[in-house]
Amino acid sequence: MTLADGIWQQIFNFDHYGELLALVRNSLIAGAALGLIGGLAGVFVIMRDLPFAVHGISELSFAGASAALLLGTNVVAGSIAGSLVAAGAIGVLGTRARDRNSVIGILMPFGLGLGVLFLALYKGRAANKFGLLTGQIVAVDTPQMNWLLGTSAVVLAALVVIWRPLTFASADPDVAEARGVPVRGLSLAFMIVLGLAVALSVQAVGALLVLALVTTPAAAAARVTASPVLLPVLSTVFAVVSIEGGILLALGSSVPISPYVTTISFTIYVACRLAGNRRTRRLGDRRAVAQPA
Repeated sequence: MTLADGIWQQIFNFDHYGELLALVRNSLIAGAALGLIGGLAGVFVIMRDLPFAVHGISELSFAGASAALLLGTNVVAGSIAGSLVAAGAIGVLGTRARDRNSVIGILMPFGLGLGVLFLALYKGRAANKFGLLTGQIVAVDTPQMNWLLGTSAVVLAALVVIWRPLTFASADPDVAEARGVPVRGLSLAFMIVLGLAVALSVQAVGALLVLALVTTPAAAAARVTASPVLLPVLSTVFAVVSIEGGILLALGSSVPISPYVTTISFTIYVACRLAGNRRTRRLGDRRAVAQPA
């Protein structure tokens, strides 16, 4: 076997795939829930220009999960606690874009440093450490799935309640505030919801690559539609396809799930960008033809 064949076998190995597939039922269910939450939350991440905030929250989520791993407590709960602390700090201290970016820039290295410290003190399996950075959803057990599904239900319910006013406040905050919409309150509420969504997504793709699940699908959908109905639908579909495809491809390999999820997500984005550019050119050509000489 050549070196290239050996690498290929590590990345794509479908030996005994049918037997392995029966072992990831929990992972596929959890993945569908995470795709739904990531896709819907990502719509507002794009509308409100918050990708940097997602990354900042993920760093403290990583710190919380690392602390829980060190203390032997629930890693999902630790991840959620860290995310909520970061989301609350960003929501309260970063009311303006400039302030928000400064707060995030401070939180990111602090959270990453704490996470590295906790992992250095942890003497357990190295795979547990690595999974916090790169994702480990293929190994979801029943207690973890219950945490993931329960938190996903809370996030989904919150998004349903605030969706319409948050859409208004995101599209035109000045007019929304003039109409009596509690813009500041909605902003803080969404940051908390986003913190929960990021904490859940960290379980799938790890702290370093969480943007692939919370931001990229919505960014891809925005390239092909501006419809307020179709945008969240496509974003959710893209997120679910990315994570479920990542789980199925990673199942038989020795590679973490995150490279598969990020590759699928990026491929979808490139395809949507090309399709969006083609549509823009067609519209430009039609307008040029329609204009009188």
